[in-house]
Amino acid sequence: MSADADTAYDERRRWQALGVGLVAAFMTLLDISIVNVAIPSLDRALQASPSDLQWVLSGYALAFGLVLVPAGRFGDVRGRRNAFVLGIALFTLTSGLAGLAQSPGWLVAARLVQGAAAGLVNPQVTGLIQQLFQGPERGRPFGLLGATIGVSTAIGPLLGGLLIAAGGAEHGWRWVFFVNVPVGIVAVVLGWRLLPGRPAGQPVRRRQDPIGVLLLGVGVTLVLLPLVQREQWQGAAKWLLVPAGLGTLVGFGFWERRYARNGPPLFDVRLISHQSYALGSLIALLYFGGFTAIFFILTLYLQSGLGYSALVAGLAITPFALGSAAAAAVGGRIVNRYGRPLVAVGLVAVVAGLALTALAIELAPHAPVPWVTAAPLLLAGLGSGLVIAPNQTLTLSQVPVPQAGSGAGMLQTGQRIGSAAGIAGVGAVFFSALSDGADAWSRAFERSLLASAGIISLALLAAIVDIARNHRRGRG
Repeated sequence: MSADADTAYDERRRWQALGVGLVAAFMTLLDISIVNVAIPSLDRALQASPSDLQWVLSGYALAFGLVLVPAGRFGDVRGRRNAFVLGIALFTLTSGLAGLAQSPGWLVAARLVQGAAAGLVNPQVTGLIQQLFQGPERGRPFGLLGATIGVSTAIGPLLGGLLIAAGGAEHGWRWVFFVNVPVGIVAVVLGWRLLPGRPAGQPVRRRQDPIGVLLLGVGVTLVLLPLVQREQWQGAAKWLLVPAGLGTLVGFGFWERRYARNGPPLFDVRLISHQSYALGSLIALLYFGGFTAIFFILTLYLQSGLGYSALVAGLAITPFALGSAAAAAVGGRIVNRYGRPLVAVGLVAVVAGLALTALAIELAPHAPVPWVTAAPLLLAGLGSGLVIAPNQTLTLSQVPVPQAGSGAGMLQTGQRIGSAAGIAGVGAVFFSALSDGADAWSRAFERSLLASAGIISLALLAAIVDIARNHRRGRG
């Protein structure tokens, strides 16, 4: 179905449908980072072990990553409205259950199901844009989605700090979860009314590629598990799971190619033959590897190292969030004019902003950190806004609408793997520098910032390769 072909989806209604999708995306992505600042009060309230706390944080991300591609395919086949409403309803229910948790096990279980529900929702939002908007007009909605991704990730600690301050030290952490409930109820009602169902006359394909689902699930689990359990599983043997997982994912690719001969696969590997999709997915994986780790190490540095409150730690990240929101909205509008060079400019700005943040800490070691880092973090945020939304628009530009959900799901799976790997790698740099003696916390923060900048520089290299190839193709 296209927006032009469906007279019921006039200009006003399709933007209303997009608005509901963006609210849902914001809510589900926010829960990746908002819980970080709640860990100290949650720990005191439930007497959770370090392993419990790790699963509260990383279990959500693991379940999220596992569900994305099957959920995208489910929406492609069964209709995005059905998948969206089911996911939001489940997310709302498990948010309430998480807020009511009386034990660590209860909370971990709720977070796992909550993460799976979030994974069910997010590919539908991207697929919805592909379905309701055509060609160059997708730039603006993808810009808004990029702003939503950037702001939700960056502003989570601030909102968490505000809720904890309002709810009190003992029960404030519960409101981090309860806040989702009223928003989720409204999203369920509006989602059912506004989102398009399965187009009339489209047959429901009953073959769902269970072996593909199994191979992808095992591969993603093997890659992510040692990353999310890096602090709890001692020894180097856990890293053997990563090559095993990568090998399983290669097997998944071969299986999908074979399965496509007899029916629609879970993921059409022919999408990788499109340069825009392949390099765009690589840029997203690398960028999220560096981008997400920034908030993890900054929160640790400010709260654990310098003793700032959760609210102040969240406020310190606000310049990045504001810059990201402003630039993403602009980037979505101009991406069709400038293409991948716009992404490269954004990546350069992020790397420069992070390097300047580290320099500011070095040159003003006794100044208030939120003040001295505000300007360079604003620059990094402006750059981030020119990366996420434009890159997503370019990456999905050649994906056919019937495969929009699964294509977006695979793109987001790479982002989740990149985030977990980046936090593990940058976190290892951070913790290894804490034994360096005087000013150890500041030194650890500076080194880990530069590590994040290094990862993002790899994304810049991939963008430059794409630009060079397009330039040669244009001359040819």
